Amino acid sequence: MWPELVRLAKEGGANTIETYVFWNGHEIKPDIYNFEGRFDLVKFVRIVQEAGMFLILRIGPFVAGEWNFGGIPVWLHFIPGTSFRTENDNFKYYMEKFMTYIVNLMKQEKLFASQGEKGPIIMTQVENEFEYLEQIYPEGKNYVNWAGEMAISQHTSVPWIMCGESDAPGPVIGTCNDFYCDDFQLASDKPKIWTENWTGWLPTYWAPKYHRPSRDSAFAVARFFQKGGSVVNYYMYHGGTNFGRTGGGGFTTSYDFDGPIDEYGLVRFPKWGHLKELHEAIKLCENVVLNTNQPTNIAIGPSQEGTVWGDPSSKICVAFLANYDNTNDATVVFQNASYDIPAWSVSILPDCKNVVFNTAKVSSQSSVVEMVPEDLKPSQENNPLKWEVFVEKAGIWGKEADLVYNGLVDQLNVTKDASDYLWYTTSIDVGGNEEFMKDGSQLALVIQFQSHHLHAFVNGELLNKG
Repeated sequence: MWPELVRLAKEGGANTIETYVFWNGHEIKPDIYNFEGRFDLVKFVRIVQEAGMFLILRIGPFVAGEWNFGGIPVWLHFIPGTSFRTENDNFKYYMEKFMTYIVNLMKQEKLFASQGEKGPIIMTQVENEFEYLEQIYPEGKNYVNWAGEMAISQHTSVPWIMCGESDAPGPVIGTCNDFYCDDFQLASDKPKIWTENWTGWLPTYWAPKYHRPSRDSAFAVARFFQKGGSVVNYYMYHGGTNFGRTGGGGFTTSYDFDGPIDEYGLVRFPKWGHLKELHEAIKLCENVVLNTNQPTNIAIGPSQEGTVWGDPSSKICVAFLANYDNTNDATVVFQNASYDIPAWSVSILPDCKNVVFNTAKVSSQSSVVEMVPEDLKPSQENNPLKWEVFVEKAGIWGKEADLVYNGLVDQLNVTKDASDYLWYTTSIDVGGNEEFMKDGSQLALVIQFQSHHLHAFVNGELLNKG
């Protein structure tokens, strides 16, 4: 499936693939590594390379990503004296060891762009969205500084980034993760990078599915480049599926994210097509934008703004005209010509005269995917489909209990992350002198829960479950 997904991304106008490296998927036990099957990192990078695309490797090794334990292996939790993502010797030792292992693996395979073998890896990432926590942990900034220094010491000769961090240390580049990043400000003179342009939102139990309109995704990208952006990555371009127990707590198996490619690897119209047209329009502006030291910003209305690269008096000129009024369309005058700009949109003029694309005008085809049930059939005769069945112990009070405890327990310490399920059993004795027993009224059992399961028994018989 990987080659087809990469092909669709390239056909959609992308030139770079960004991917996480999941520590708990690769180092299943201390010094025991797994790079088989869907954890074959080198194979994935090679596929990107063969497609003629670049790659941003987000090693982390904390990745968040609604992934189980944020990507940190659970065995690290049980090493005495370990605290995660802070000034802790144990954590820093194992984090650096894993980072070094991955970097050396990429070097061994000559996959860094700096190695002269057309390696696809142009950037690598350390840490993820820690800025939100720096004010909570007294030593948070010290940890961030250490992480940056440790990353630079790996000598990859490609830039290191720190996602969701506006004040990254030293030469490490802080990046933005958000729905909109046009106003993202760095604390120093570093390129403006958007590592997560959220195409939708993470799916959780009992919550409605979030849909982000194609025109809004396109507007956000155009505004980002208009205001000095250099790199934008869609999170997610393809979200896929959290197979097995890889998804984090409270998140569904589906990680579709309303991306341009849906969970099943199918192109999602009109989003994929609309963004493809946006990418083509931006590509037309590439040479002029990259060869202009400083663009010129022009006020063309109370909520309208123009940005010009190159020389407006010549043919070497690019303009972006934005209307950031989210309600009203606008007519503006630019270069003695009149332009109609819909509300909350950007028009792109590769020659400062002709509009080749407007983010609000969606002309791409639309499609509706209908899931039709079919009988499951083996894909190959010698590789039949297999089902796995897990039987969880859910006994009545006092029977087959693993432990008795007065209160709630820490699920991770009890299950050792071997199961998502931890059954609690409790009982209530009802005497015959209760009022509702005398007058025949109904008794209601009300329990609030989310993504949990309940079995209710009366006198040892299963009454209901939900």
